[in-house]
Amino acid sequence: MSVSTSRSAAKASRRAALLAAAARLFAERGYAGTSIEDLGAQAGVSGPALYKHFAGKQAILAAILLDASSGLYSGGLDVVSRRRGSDAVASLVAFHVAFALDNADVIRIQDRDLEQLAEGDLHAVRMLQRRYVELWVDVLAELQPDIDPAVLRTRAHAVFGLLNSTPHSGLAVDRATLRAELERMALNALA
Repeated sequence: MSVSTSRSAAKASRRAALLAAAARLFAERGYAGTSIEDLGAQAGVSGPALYKHFAGKQAILAAILLDASSGLYSGGLDVVSRRRGSDAVASLVAFHVAFALDNADVIRIQDRDLEQLAEGDLHAVRMLQRRYVELWVDVLAELQPDIDPAVLRTRAHAVFGLLNSTPHSGLAVDRATLRAELERMALNALA
């Protein structure tokens, strides 16, 4: 591995660690209740050291939400490229359940602090989210072509609400059981 590749990998790893630490803190305290010093302490660096990676606290929030929205959209595209029909629906559901279970902090931040984004970042997040919804609508329309796309969009949003409620549910259920139950409920809701 070359020196520049090692540096790039180290920088990417540091960025991911900083974002994960920031997500935990934003989820716990909220964007307004978190200072740059808090973020640095959570990440194990001085607050000012964060400026080597991000322009400021708002840029960190934007990175968290843009990365999540981009990941959902690109992951959804990948699912749809490999599956068709009911297999695509089941795979999209499984993909989103995994996202919800693995990203509880990001969901809390989205719910509470989305409007803290700068206008351009908010627009980019919303655009990615709309594209992700439309992936679902297109797959559902293949199976139910006689149903109004607005109804299919409503179903997709309802399923997202169900799946994205997991960070708030406080259920004391093991992950495998919770995953299976969420997938079952989501597929029933889409039927």
